[in-house]
Amino acid sequence: MNRDPSELLVGLPGAERILDGLDDFHQGRHSIPACLVRIATPRLVRAGLMPASIRRDDGAELDLYQMLAAEGTRAHSCYNALLRELISFEHALDHRLSKTQPGLPVIKPNLPANSHPSSC
Repeated sequence: MNRDPSELLVGLPGAERILDGLDDFHQGRHSIPACLVRIATPRLVRAGLMPASIRRDDGAELDLYQMLAAEGTRAHSCYNALLRELISFEHALDHRLSKTQPGLPVIKPNLPANSHPSSC
């Protein structure tokens, strides 16, 4: 991890949420942004924002949904909106990295069905 996250992520969709999530993740705090970081781990590792020893947590999506439900929000629509924002972030990060690291393979995301961006 040798990059300044704020420098690399500035202007990307959802960057503030990811920056908050990186901080929460590294502090061991369980939060919605930290769940998003756990989901995005492969890209964040590839971007040099997380150590390569960190692996994607397959339970992150369920944790995210359960946190949203516990907050009393419209869990399903917020979950989908957050994942869509995360996918937009990942695409933008891939694009930015392709300019600075040519030849870097692109990771294809799994798109949630019937998801629509909204504010959560």
